[in-house]
Amino acid sequence: MACLMAAVIVAGFSLNLVMGRSTFAVPPIYHVHAFVFFGWIVLYLAQTGLIAANNVALHRRLGVLALLWVPVMVVLGTAMTVVALRRTGGPFFFDQNEFLVSNPLHLLCFAGLVGAALVLRRRTDWHRRLMFVAMAGLTGPGLGRLLPMPLLMPWSWRITIAATTLFPLFGMLADKRRTGRVHPAWYYGIAAIAVTQILADLIAYNDGGIGLTRSVLAGSAGSARPMAAYWP
Repeated sequence: MACLMAAVIVAGFSLNLVMGRSTFAVPPIYHVHAFVFFGWIVLYLAQTGLIAANNVALHRRLGVLALLWVPVMVVLGTAMTVVALRRTGGPFFFDQNEFLVSNPLHLLCFAGLVGAALVLRRRTDWHRRLMFVAMAGLTGPGLGRLLPMPLLMPWSWRITIAATTLFPLFGMLADKRRTGRVHPAWYYGIAAIAVTQILADLIAYNDGGIGLTRSVLAGSAGSARPMAAYWP
C-alpha cells in the first residue's frame, strides 16, 4: 500500500507533465516544494521497507527526520497555496476560498496525525496505522491529477478528499480479514480528515474566509478569475 500511494502521487504529476498541463519553467518555490514533498514519500517508503526487513534500529534513527521534515512541509505547502492562487488563480475546478483554507488545514491534519503516530511509536499497532492515514492524506494532489476534475465540479475538492480515504478503507478491510476486527486507529484517522474538511468549509464559506481570499488575491493575476469553480 505504501508503494501504491507513492505510485498514485508520481503518476498524477507525471501525467500532468506528459500532457503539457505543467512545466519545469516555474518559480524556485515550486521546485523546493516538490523536493520536500517527494522527499517525504521517499522517507515513508524507506521507513516501511526497513520495518518489512525487520531493521527496527535504523527505522527509529531515521524517524527523527520526520520531526524536522513535517513542519517544513506545512510551511512550504501553505506558501505554495498562496503562490499558486496569486500566480494563476489556482486550479479552475476548485473554489479559490476552499483551496486557500482547506490546503493548509489538511496539512495541519497531516502533521497532527504524524505527531500522534510519533507519540505512540512504542504502540506499533497505532503508530503504523496513523502514519498510513497521514500518508493517504497526501495522495490528494496525485488523485486530483488523475481524476476528471472538471466533470466533478462543484464537488471536485470534496470528492478528492473522500478519495484519499479509500486507502485507509483498504487497511480496515485487511484488518477485518486478518483479525476479525477493525483497529480503532483507522476510525480516528479518517475522522480527523473528515472533521478537518468540515472545519475548512465552515471557515472558507463564511464572510471571513471569503474576505481573506480576496485580500490574498488582491492585485494579483489570480484575482482575474471567478472565486467559484468555473469552466474556462
